[in-house]
Amino acid sequence: MDKKETFLNYINEGNITKGDFIPVGAAMLDGETITGAIVKIPLKTLNRHGLIAGATGTGKTKSLQVLAENLSDKGIPVLLMDIKGDLSGLAQPSPGHPKIDERHAKIGLPFESKSFPVEVLTLSEQDGVRLRATVSEFGPVLLSRILDLSDAQSGVVAVIFKYCDDNKMPLLDLKDFKKILQYTTQEGKEEFGDDYGHISTASTGSILRKVVELEQQGADLFFGETSFEVNDLLRIDEDGRGYINIIRLTDIQDRPKLFSTFMLSLLAEIYSTFPEQGDSERPELIIFIDEAHLIFNEASKALLNQIESIVKLIRSKGVGLYFVTQNPTDVPEAVLSQLGLKIQHALRAFTANDRKAIKLAAQNYPDSEYYDTTKVLTSLGTGEALVSALDEKGRPTPLAATMMRAPMSRMDILTDAELNALLTRSKLVKKYNQTIDRESAYEMLNEKIDRAEAEDAKEKARLEKEALEKAESKERTSVSGSRRRSTAMNPVVKVLTSATFIRSVFGILTKVMKK
Repeated sequence: MDKKETFLNYINEGNITKGDFIPVGAAMLDGETITGAIVKIPLKTLNRHGLIAGATGTGKTKSLQVLAENLSDKGIPVLLMDIKGDLSGLAQPSPGHPKIDERHAKIGLPFESKSFPVEVLTLSEQDGVRLRATVSEFGPVLLSRILDLSDAQSGVVAVIFKYCDDNKMPLLDLKDFKKILQYTTQEGKEEFGDDYGHISTASTGSILRKVVELEQQGADLFFGETSFEVNDLLRIDEDGRGYINIIRLTDIQDRPKLFSTFMLSLLAEIYSTFPEQGDSERPELIIFIDEAHLIFNEASKALLNQIESIVKLIRSKGVGLYFVTQNPTDVPEAVLSQLGLKIQHALRAFTANDRKAIKLAAQNYPDSEYYDTTKVLTSLGTGEALVSALDEKGRPTPLAATMMRAPMSRMDILTDAELNALLTRSKLVKKYNQTIDRESAYEMLNEKIDRAEAEDAKEKARLEKEALEKAESKERTSVSGSRRRSTAMNPVVKVLTSATFIRSVFGILTKVMKK
């Protein structure tokens, strides 16, 4: 048996699977594609997370597209973070090309052109289904981690949430949260001090600055109603195919804080909402996070710890997370160690640091007698990748340099007319794109403050009226006394009321009566 036949048996035996799988391409040996040496990814282990890495232009996005298409065909919904804006073409069939036919002939898989059910979502003012969440849904712990608050400041946030819960004040958007922050140290200072302890203006001022920083990255558009229900990510179309949900993030690259906030909120909501799935034969949802470094580069230590915890726990909910980035070192080691599937496209060694990074990346893959991994990583062509997955027993499959199959959908974006037509048909646009600003903490506190000010004004008016009446009464009393004193001092009155005058008058009257 020659080397080629031995290698074919090695690949095929290592890719035996009892359950359903995704064929991603054919293995390569010494730069030649071995037709029929199909590299398979078992559906059963897709909730073990994964990594798609490689230098710019090596085919990462097309590999992502292939996985998303095949998952959809298997009835598994997908969520894609489209930061570069080149994934919307999934909604239209591939126009085909002779090079695609040539590639698939080498692989040994037939090529089929087709479109897929797509839903376009957005975090910003771009067209699409609006994604929102309320401040209350974040909760004090998650919000504090997003804002990177100290323990003391986190305690203040917890007290604020408790006050709002006790007083049935919904915290829906950032203006609600900012208002309650101001209220605790201004109009409501005494109320808070009596029931929840005094809060310093230094603490609320520092928290407020963090909120404003988040607000400047567009978070005011994200926080509010109507809240997005994560179960809407699990929709299946009438043909039994899973929806591919594409979040348009082309305007988010300079706002990593908002991206991190959204991702952590989404993962936390999925973890708390989805039921435990156990060791099932297929995942419930697969999430691809493109340009993953945007999450990790700007994340605080507390936020990284939260992400690491969710990555470890969320697979029990049947959810797989796939990070797409240029270099595996962009992903923290604690997260990287949890990733079962690795699709590594070519890396370029332009500097000494690049060469060190390639050696480190090579150590992430199983040893193989057929490959010098470090050399292969720099010699792969566009649309070729090293693939290592987990079999159904959780063991690494044979490492294979793979010629990846071509996407079945368009490898380009939708036109404006196609996008508008897609959104017009969307049921989720009608459900989520109506802005609701119902009565919440902001309005309730303003009303409370207005009532207090009205009562203060009423009390002030009452006190002023009493003071005026008292002053007028005092003035009347003073005038009356003055008149009595004036009458008593009159000489005529003095004579007429004197005893001598009265006796004289009575004497005269007596004499007159005797006569």
